[in-house]
Amino acid sequence: LRAEKFERMRAMGLIDPDWSLSPKEASDVVAWEDEPHKEWRLWAMEVYAALVDRMDRNIGRIVRLLEDAGQFDNTMIIFLSDNGGNAEFPNIKDPSVLPGGNDYETAYGHYGNGWANLSNTPFRMYKHYIHEGGIASPFIVHWPARLKEPGVLRGQPVQLTDVMATVVDATDSTYPTEYNGHSIYPMEGVSMMPIFERGDIHKEYLFWEHEGNCGVRRNEWKLVRFYKKPWELYHMDQDGTETRNLAAEQPELVQQLAEQYDLWTKRTNVLTQEEYEKFDSRPNRRRKKQQL
Repeated sequence: LRAEKFERMRAMGLIDPDWSLSPKEASDVVAWEDEPHKEWRLWAMEVYAALVDRMDRNIGRIVRLLEDAGQFDNTMIIFLSDNGGNAEFPNIKDPSVLPGGNDYETAYGHYGNGWANLSNTPFRMYKHYIHEGGIASPFIVHWPARLKEPGVLRGQPVQLTDVMATVVDATDSTYPTEYNGHSIYPMEGVSMMPIFERGDIHKEYLFWEHEGNCGVRRNEWKLVRFYKKPWELYHMDQDGTETRNLAAEQPELVQQLAEQYDLWTKRTNVLTQEEYEKFDSRPNRRRKKQQL
């Protein structure tokens, strides 16, 4: 299924045809014929499909209301998914537990590594990580009154923080500097309107951190690492699926991007890896198992 999806994405122009399909990530992502709990896995995907169906139908209701009100063309609609297929809690500790039972590992909201690996085609890893399988999301904008190139694809990377800046720009609003006598931090994001309208270049750096997994991107270069692991470096234009780690070949670039990441952590009060290790070692600290 991943191979079929990969070819469809290539044919639709959603990914560069020169990119490679990333390999499966974890040892417990098995072929479907080797899956020992097919009934539970199918049930999990049925629930997921039902959620997508409900979402789709209710978005349709909103669209019809806007059309009936004569406001559809002059309404900016932004559609994006949450980041990364969710591979957390993938194992069934007690196969005898029926779907919907009390077993924590079979709880709602998690459909396992196999489906998550399929959902994230062609990228590496899952939600929780900073590789593209954990952060890349579909992002669709519809606003006929303002955006004059329907169906165009833009390749510039953006972040969720850019949504606020875009809405402020699109509505010709002013972001506040204080509230109730307290100063407000300025927006981290940058408006995406120039990208939408002209395909202009966006901001120079993008940063991420989640539970010790972290990364920084500058133009076509992305530096990323797993918690407590060395930095990895990828050329995202040539290798958007992060299959060729170039860190050993570009040590100076690794150092430069790592320094920018450290500066960002200090400016935005993000824990450094050393600080996070102290936080992570607190008594009774519960962490989800990371499967690298």
